[in-house]
Amino acid sequence: MTVQPFAVDWSEAAVADVLRRVREYPWPPAPEGGGWSYGCDGSFLRDLCGYWTDGYDWRAAQAELNRWPQFTAEIEGLPLHLVHVVGEAGGRRPLLVTHGWPGSHYEFWAAIEPLAYPGRHGGDPADAFDLVIPSLPGFGFSGKPSRPLGQRVTARMFDALMRMLGYDRYLAQGGDWGGLVTSYLGLYHGQRVRGIHLNMIGLRPAGGPKTQAEIDWITRTQAAMGQLGAYFQLQASKPQSLAWMAAGNPVGQAAWIAERFHDWSDLRTRPFEAVYSRDQLLTNVMLYVMTGSFMTGAWYYRALFEEGGIQLPDGARCETPTAFANFPGEALYQTPPRSWAERAYNIVRWTDMPRGGHFAAMEEPGLFVDDVRAWAREVPV
Repeated sequence: MTVQPFAVDWSEAAVADVLRRVREYPWPPAPEGGGWSYGCDGSFLRDLCGYWTDGYDWRAAQAELNRWPQFTAEIEGLPLHLVHVVGEAGGRRPLLVTHGWPGSHYEFWAAIEPLAYPGRHGGDPADAFDLVIPSLPGFGFSGKPSRPLGQRVTARMFDALMRMLGYDRYLAQGGDWGGLVTSYLGLYHGQRVRGIHLNMIGLRPAGGPKTQAEIDWITRTQAAMGQLGAYFQLQASKPQSLAWMAAGNPVGQAAWIAERFHDWSDLRTRPFEAVYSRDQLLTNVMLYVMTGSFMTGAWYYRALFEEGGIQLPDGARCETPTAFANFPGEALYQTPPRSWAERAYNIVRWTDMPRGGHFAAMEEPGLFVDDVRAWAREVPV
């Protein structure tokens, strides 16, 4: 098992083919005045695609993606892509950070330098981490499994990756699917994972709701899933149906991804266009389009149920010390009551953030970094 250097190297011909497809896209009609209520807003998507073909500097984006050291490592026969930054920690305080869907390892770009090199940002070098940021199996530059591969297997693979890198003990952080992978690291690999930090609760305790607050939360969650969760039902049941439609269709992929970013971000005090730049959104989209991973990324939902779902069996609990950062602008995956979380996790820290949504490290990198630093000071590695 070896770790090989990696660099993003998109060919001009491949990018040109994508941009041609964007230019030639046969735009369907959109309901007048529908905005985001019917799906991705048509005017936003047209503007994004116009910028994609005539303003987006893909070479600059590629250079930015190559800013930090990257590698591939073969684990259980599948190559995993990872960013590995040994900063001021100098080989100590390893932190494994895991993304979700439809994000990517690029989600953490604004957080990497302050986490790895706090001294460059007026911080204490003692807060520095070694950062390991993999791409999930089937996502981005990681290899594509031959069939859906889920979060428990991913946790096992990532634990093996950390040992391959020489880290016998480490910390782990994640949100979205990364939160569930990180939860399984704490549940099954706690002898090496000294603490976990989540910005989305993944595991469900046995026994169902116990309090009125928990019943009310489940009621709200079910209503939100009914309104915003059609993507989940499709990807968890018939993901290949989506794959057949999306293959070779970069505009369709961009629309599907941008809709999630819009619906799950904190838009209470600022518009969507102020939360993310077009360059940020397009670079994340390109990581799906240029690698063909939109399709295998959708499989990850089906894999959840093929592995058995998120319900813990009677008597089971993640005993690894767990911190949770509650970013309140999350529209779909709203935070459960603490009593619910404490039946599934050994909660030792709970932070109610003033703002921010699902993509915490992209939306509010400062708040994200500060909480991760404060949590890690309390966890000996």
